Amino acid sequence: MTAKRDGWVVAGMFIAATSAAIASFTGLRGLAMLSGWPERLAILLPVTIDAYAMTAARVWLSGANPRRAVRFARANAIGAITTSIVGNAVYHAAAADLIIVTWPVVVAVGAVPAAVLGLTAHLHAVRTAEDTPEPGPTPKPTVRTEDELLTAARDADTRHRAANNGRPITRDALRTELRISGPRATALRRQLAAESQAPERKEAHTN
Repeated sequence: MTAKRDGWVVAGMFIAATSAAIASFTGLRGLAMLSGWPERLAILLPVTIDAYAMTAARVWLSGANPRRAVRFARANAIGAITTSIVGNAVYHAAAADLIIVTWPVVVAVGAVPAAVLGLTAHLHAVRTAEDTPEPGPTPKPTVRTEDELLTAARDADTRHRAANNGRPITRDALRTELRISGPRATALRRQLAAESQAPERKEAHTN
């Protein structure tokens, strides 16, 4: 059953989100200007951080994405929101003359656009990639007895003769068919040849 929307809750969420976005925008824009960005370009810092936070959160909360993309998006959404919080805190602390904006802050602020560009490209790549299942335990190889190998070799020889005008199977074909080593294929091929010659010898001896 779908829950009925509460108009007051929706209105409160809209007002809170709007005021938070404006306050965050102002703080990050001010931080960009304190870090030496031109006034006309300072708005790009909050736009970059907040847009990436919304993009990553969208991928995170959507269940239609691969698991790798969801995990990566969750980490980046939290990281972008944390970056916005820290950026606003630094701006207000600097505006209140509690700290001085020095070169580490300038370098960190200047690196934001390039970092977000790389993260966005990676997020797009993992989002469009197919999800691969978690690797399971490696199955143990099947160990066949000599009798089982001989039986399989006889069956392979019978199929080969039927498809090749009665010609016996070769050593290489036997090795490929049974997925065995060369020496073992040679030994089985000799045994098959001996079995095929036995009736002929018996018939010649009788005559």
